[in-house]
Amino acid sequence: MSGFRTLLYKEVLRFWKVSFQTVAAPVLSALLFLLVFSHALAGHVEAYPGVAYAQFLVPGLAMMSMLQNAFANSSSSLIQSKITGNIVFILLPPLAPAEIFAAYLLAAIVRALVVGAGVFAATALLVPVPVAKPLWALAFAIVGSGICAALGIVAGIWAEKFDQLAAFQNFVVMPLTFLAGVFYSIHSLPPFWQSASRLNPFFYAIDGFRHGFFGQSDVDPAAGLAIAAAAFAVLSFLTLQLLRSGYKLRH
Repeated sequence: MSGFRTLLYKEVLRFWKVSFQTVAAPVLSALLFLLVFSHALAGHVEAYPGVAYAQFLVPGLAMMSMLQNAFANSSSSLIQSKITGNIVFILLPPLAPAEIFAAYLLAAIVRALVVGAGVFAATALLVPVPVAKPLWALAFAIVGSGICAALGIVAGIWAEKFDQLAAFQNFVVMPLTFLAGVFYSIHSLPPFWQSASRLNPFFYAIDGFRHGFFGQSDVDPAAGLAIAAAAFAVLSFLTLQLLRSGYKLRH
């Protein structure tokens, strides 16, 4: 397992060395979203009874930042290694596909959790948010980050150029996160769009994460966690199969 530990350390160090870009910048973006949307819609929107709209926004923005940064961490690392050619230093050592997968996955989850903690730290003085069920929040944070981390590995393997990766992020990841109930409760949507939202695994991650703070959610948190965990398991299986086959890495 020394190879796994070394690769994990390298991946964590990779984003931590430029934390101003990889951690501080997403926190600032979330803070700007909070300031703009809470100012524009406060007093006009009540997503949950007894919960101010600004409070409702904070967990959603934190989870959105976590999802996007988990994807960015694993995908950008792989595409950079492929383009610069140093992917050979990961493929040559006797590292099992599961070790490579776990190292990229855990590093992306670490970055996501750091960004999420940063969002809450930055908004704590402006909008204090209660934590009703911290274990639920932690479970959804890990599973949601894991979904996007695995998706980032898939995208990093598939993409051959930075613009392909950018297209994947702009046309897949970003719409799924923005349309997952970050800024609204799906109960405010027409029936068709409520049904469409339930097909989005990111929705369950955000909704369940918010349940950990307010004890309220649009769907049952146990069912949401099961669906999110199933999506994570499917993506993990797909990623491991790609790593074992050497698709666009060894071949």
